[in-house]
Amino acid sequence: MSEARPATQLADASQWRLMWMRFRRHRLALAGGAVLIALYGLAALCEFISPYRPDQRHAQYVLCPPQSIRFFDGEGHFHWRPFVHGVRQNTAAGPWQREYLVDTEAVYPIRFFVRGPAYEFWGLFNADLHLFSAGSGPLFLFGADDLGRDLFSRIIYGARISLTIGLIGVALTFLIGILLGGLAGYYSGWVDVVVQRMIEVLMAVPQLPLWMALSAALPAHWAPLRIYFGVTIILSLMGWTGLARVVRGRFLSLRDEDFVVAARLSGTNELKIIFKHLLPSFLSHVITSATLAVPGMILGETALSFLGIGLRAPVVSWGVLLQKAQNFQAVAMAPWLLLPGLFVVVAVLAFNVVGDGMRDAADPYASR
Repeated sequence: MSEARPATQLADASQWRLMWMRFRRHRLALAGGAVLIALYGLAALCEFISPYRPDQRHAQYVLCPPQSIRFFDGEGHFHWRPFVHGVRQNTAAGPWQREYLVDTEAVYPIRFFVRGPAYEFWGLFNADLHLFSAGSGPLFLFGADDLGRDLFSRIIYGARISLTIGLIGVALTFLIGILLGGLAGYYSGWVDVVVQRMIEVLMAVPQLPLWMALSAALPAHWAPLRIYFGVTIILSLMGWTGLARVVRGRFLSLRDEDFVVAARLSGTNELKIIFKHLLPSFLSHVITSATLAVPGMILGETALSFLGIGLRAPVVSWGVLLQKAQNFQAVAMAPWLLLPGLFVVVAVLAFNVVGDGMRDAADPYASR
């Protein structure tokens, strides 16, 4: 009986239930999903989690190195509450050199759920509650940039732009790819020829130069929000070709199946056949392809912003933050300016492993 019950559950399980059962066995994909949940949680609550506003400057801490969270002071005494030591500039380093020394006599305990700089949460209401703060002392977990702004706060704020531009871009790619690929596969004939030639032309053009040209065409006087959506649309217009070919191939193989012919003979509307009968039959594969396309969107925005033709300041994204790393001398003096690139790598790897797990879960012939 114990062996028959799991077999019965498998026989009665839906396609999505079977996919979830297979996905849970992919440990690396589960870990990647946990990382993505954490990153999007940080992006959603960036105002609350960040100890400072992204534009808040500290002139006395320009290019301050990252501070260490400690539990033991300079005399070896243990503190139950974590703290950071103060930092001060070394005046003996010379007028053209900036060197910071740890002031072991200055102890600033880190307190949680404290009042700090005011912010507007999601543009809905004003608040000043922060997750943690060091009070009147400096707290630069990832160091400070060349204007004395906290890099940790700016990275957390930048996550909202860099991660959502991938989701919005994939949503537009999802819509365009399914629409054009579905029309090409279902109607075939001249519609298929037009769509295929369009795909071939777009795939023949080098993406990066075309992105650069289209992004440079955006007016410089546009508001940051309009530039954000403009870059998103540009990335989407170049990313739908692969998905459209997958959808076209599926439609060509399914349009003569019995359930499609029966729906057509019963007088069902063609759009209803496409979206109610054809598309759900391989929706899991489409979702998997869309998941694997998100990293490309994130990397595209990062590359354009890094080159200075994507998002621009005062917008804060990981690509905009990496502009500070263009100067080799600045990186040599402050290597923590490369930390936004580490977050890009982690997010892209997490999306790739989750997409790999979803692909294995959606493939009935994948190895167990």
